[in-house]
Amino acid sequence: MTPLKKGDKAPVFSGIDQDGNTHKLSDYQGKKLVVFFYPGASTPTCTVEACNLRDNFERFKALNYELLGVSADSQKKQGNFRTKYSLPFPLIADTDKSVINAFGVWGPKKFMGRLFDGINRTTFVIDENGIIDEVITDVKSKMHAEQLLK
Repeated sequence: MTPLKKGDKAPVFSGIDQDGNTHKLSDYQGKKLVVFFYPGASTPTCTVEACNLRDNFERFKALNYELLGVSADSQKKQGNFRTKYSLPFPLIADTDKSVINAFGVWGPKKFMGRLFDGINRTTFVIDENGIIDEVITDVKSKMHAEQLLK
C-alpha cells in the first residue's frame, strides 16, 4: 500500500509515454491530474478500467482533469494498448519503475493464492497545485470514472 495520502505533496515525477514524449508533474500545473497505476496493458481488468475512463474522458476534460496511465510495460506494449482501445490519454511506460516507486504502489500482491511483488492498482487525484486530493486503493474497474467524478 502506498504511504501517500490526501493532503500530501505529489511526488515529482518524469516518465516517457507510448510515443516517447516526456510527462512531468510540472506539465500539469493548473490542472487536476488523475494518475492511475495498473498492473498490465491489455490484461482483462486493466482493459475494463482504461475503457471506462476512455468512455468518460469528455466528462473529465469538462472538469479540467488530465488523465495519465502508468504501468511497467514497454513503450511498444503501451502503444499497442492505447491504439487497440482508442485510449485518448497518454500511458507511461515505466520500465525502470521510477514513477511506480515514487508513488509507492509497488509491493506484495496475491493472485490465485500466490504471493508476488507487482503494481497495486491505485489511482491518485492531484489538484492544480500538486497536492494529492484523493487516493483510491479499492479501484472498481467497471465504474472507476464514477469513483472519481462522484
